[in-house]
Amino acid sequence: MCLAMTGLVPGLYVVATPIGHLEDLSPRALRVLGEAAVVAAEDTRTSGKLLKLAGSRARMVSLTEHNVGARAPELLEAARRGVVALVSDAGTPLIADPGARLVEAAHVAGVPVVAIPGPSALAAALSVSGFEARMVQFLGFLPRPPGERVKLLQKAASAAAVLVFFESPARLSATLGELATELGDPEVVVCRELTKVHEEAVRGRASELAPRFHTTRGEVTVVVRIEASAEVDDDEVRSYLGEMKRAGARRSPAAAEAARRFGIARQRAYELWGEAEEAGTAGL
Repeated sequence: MCLAMTGLVPGLYVVATPIGHLEDLSPRALRVLGEAAVVAAEDTRTSGKLLKLAGSRARMVSLTEHNVGARAPELLEAARRGVVALVSDAGTPLIADPGARLVEAAHVAGVPVVAIPGPSALAAALSVSGFEARMVQFLGFLPRPPGERVKLLQKAASAAAVLVFFESPARLSATLGELATELGDPEVVVCRELTKVHEEAVRGRASELAPRFHTTRGEVTVVVRIEASAEVDDDEVRSYLGEMKRAGARRSPAAAEAARRFGIARQRAYELWGEAEEAGTAGL
């Protein structure tokens, strides 16, 4: 462990900033922001308040996905001569934020890239989830269209892992409902307003939490535990679907119930229904 305060060398410093609580800003981050000649930020108004706190006189440069190509040469030239800090609106840059192209360009140009680690909603949510995070898939912000959202979740859940994503509070209940019907109702932890006054981390099955968050506010991070599926006998699922068909069930609700009962993705239940229909299995 190094506690020495060495001089800052010229380069691009990727600085993590608070996601809610100002006391989470590290002394090292405070020092870099205070000594930086230029600070590249997604929203200069939001980051400007932080720079004022740091006593920084740095020149602020707006950096977005749309202008990074034009701004990169100027920022890299400044980083060759002095300290340039890259920050996001909150948390660690490049995690669901613009800036990756600038960092990549710095590596290609031989400009030193220095990590100033700190707050991250991704890491914070994992730490309070209680799930073993040996394999993690981070999905960023989920797509708004329900069809695209479900398709992404199904693809991500094809392997046993912990999924983490950001979601709008307005869509949270619907997304939890989709997790319940499409992914076999996994265990989830809904983290809301991390590090802020109304912070909460609520754990339960997706179906249990969906009604609880029908109306909610704040910034939301969701952690989902996808467990390795026990070996499921496809013939058993087909037989079950056949019984439901003979009882008058339609394909969509039957597939949803089979997914819940056997712990399989609803898409797989759809496929088994289709296979059974083609083969004439179980009277379908």
